[in-house]
Amino acid sequence: MGKLIANLLKEQGDEVAVIIDEKDADVTAEELAEKLKGVDAAIDFSLAEAVLRNVEACMIANVPLVEGTTGWNSEKETVKKLVEKYDGAFVFGANFSVGVNLFYRIVSNAAELFSRFSEYETFIEERHHSRKKDAPSGTALKLKDVVTQHITKDFSVAATRVGNMPGTHIVGFAGTADTIELTHTARSREGFASGSIIAAKWIIGKKGFWEFTEVMDEIIKSK
Repeated sequence: MGKLIANLLKEQGDEVAVIIDEKDADVTAEELAEKLKGVDAAIDFSLAEAVLRNVEACMIANVPLVEGTTGWNSEKETVKKLVEKYDGAFVFGANFSVGVNLFYRIVSNAAELFSRFSEYETFIEERHHSRKKDAPSGTALKLKDVVTQHITKDFSVAATRVGNMPGTHIVGFAGTADTIELTHTARSREGFASGSIIAAKWIIGKKGFWEFTEVMDEIIKSK
């Protein structure tokens, strides 16, 4: 993801000022902040266990951070307090694909409709390559949150990890006479990279703790 983001930024005429990689795995937040000072924004797609340090480093350096790493939901309140402590700027998301974020809105509309017909049952299925660690994925959990805003009856979320399977998310509504399925399939990781760059450019000059869905709301309103 780092290489893909760097290449896209260069194609857009932007400068990649600093690259943080495995050589920086053991440095402290304060040491990392020194490397980050002066950059317009940072984008992180690393490891869940590195998120707290990376957030603190960016907040110390007064650098807005776009957090694309997943699997750190249990520490969300700690991260929010760090952002508030330093009066910083932070954007996170289960998925930075613009297509996925539009998919959330399609699913929300569908769930609202199907909530009126009790004969339909809901299910979510997601499939990813075998190297993906978190299961269900952050996107699947976000989809569950979206659906449960309208449908309170419990339903299953199934996760498959196999081979080089592209990221696929299915939200279905199964009735006695038919089944309706809404599907998003990622053909490449470029969608995640492009969305994170959109978020990074949007957050410059702003403050606060934002979810990418909120950023998308603001962008959609402006179009």
